Amino acid sequence: MSGDGVVLVVEHDPAVAEMQRRYLAREGFDVEIETDPARAPGAAARGRPDVVVLDLSVAALPADLYRRVADAAYPAPVVAVTGSLEPGDAFGDHRVGRPFSPRVLARAVADALRGAVPAAAPGVLRAGEIALDPAGRTAVVGDRRAALTVTEFDLLEFLMANPGRVFSREQLLEAAWGPGAGAGSRTVDVHVAQLRAKLGAGNPIRTVRGVGYVLDR
Repeated sequence: MSGDGVVLVVEHDPAVAEMQRRYLAREGFDVEIETDPARAPGAAARGRPDVVVLDLSVAALPADLYRRVADAAYPAPVVAVTGSLEPGDAFGDHRVGRPFSPRVLARAVADALRGAVPAAAPGVLRAGEIALDPAGRTAVVGDRRAALTVTEFDLLEFLMANPGRVFSREQLLEAAWGPGAGAGSRTVDVHVAQLRAKLGAGNPIRTVRGVGYVLDR
């Protein structure tokens, strides 16, 4: 994934905004930050970005803010960052639900710049007692909910979407952390161990010695 264009990031949390800036810059985008959503329409009108990443999670009237920013930024597309991915047309084609991984955000920005309408979110993925809902970002094991971090969720989603396939640590790094991530292969081992602990006994993630990991069907 490579970027080319100016991205206006509207994000109320400065730490999250900086994380987005670093990751999008690494993907090749020029990034401008606005931490006050109320100033987003003016920032979009002045800066004329190629795409806007708009935090709507704390907006009192998110649909109204989205409309005003979309009007100000036109013809630039807007990627809406919402508290959930509830169905509806209020926030256009490009949406990211919190919490999100930088990889997912960068993909949404790239899709928006290409004018590509993202494919519908996959349905619930299942493996044994595990039910993973990519749209709602929830994982349930039996009758309990598993509290997964963003990276743990992305790693498990990738494995569950490709059952029976063996992946190297390097392939899993690219899938869950994104291309060029600074994490080492040991990071994958640590996250797999954490996943196994949270999923409990009988989890379907198996180590393939000398290669990597596979999720058994």
